[in-house]
Amino acid sequence: MRWTCPECDREFGRTKQPHVCVPGISLDECFAGRPDWQRAACDALVEHVQALGPVHLDVVRIGVILKRDVSFGEIRPLARSLSLAMFLPRVVDDARIARRVPVSQGRTVHFVKIVEAEVEEPVLDWLAEAYHAAT
Repeated sequence: MRWTCPECDREFGRTKQPHVCVPGISLDECFAGRPDWQRAACDALVEHVQALGPVHLDVVRIGVILKRDVSFGEIRPLARSLSLAMFLPRVVDDARIARRVPVSQGRTVHFVKIVEAEVEEPVLDWLAEAYHAAT
């Protein structure tokens, strides 16, 4: 059961989960003034994870946090690209990975820079892996 913060009205996986209380916004607000391809790429990523099962989108000013039981990814619009962060249970060694940061034992966040509306298949596979590992 998800918990909704009474201060910011955002949903979280645990009751009274620590967070920065900022109000949620719509996807339209998040991508206002951004190139159309960025919203199209975001929509493709969101559609992909929604096809896998339940997902909660926590949209804030800086981007879209993808949540299942826990956060498993983040889509962040930047000046000339989208940054996709995925929490994976393993280390992926691929040229598409811009950087990796270990966050806990058995969990590494992988960052991919997306520069066009069409998202490559391996990236979608990694995102699905992150989704399934977020239990």
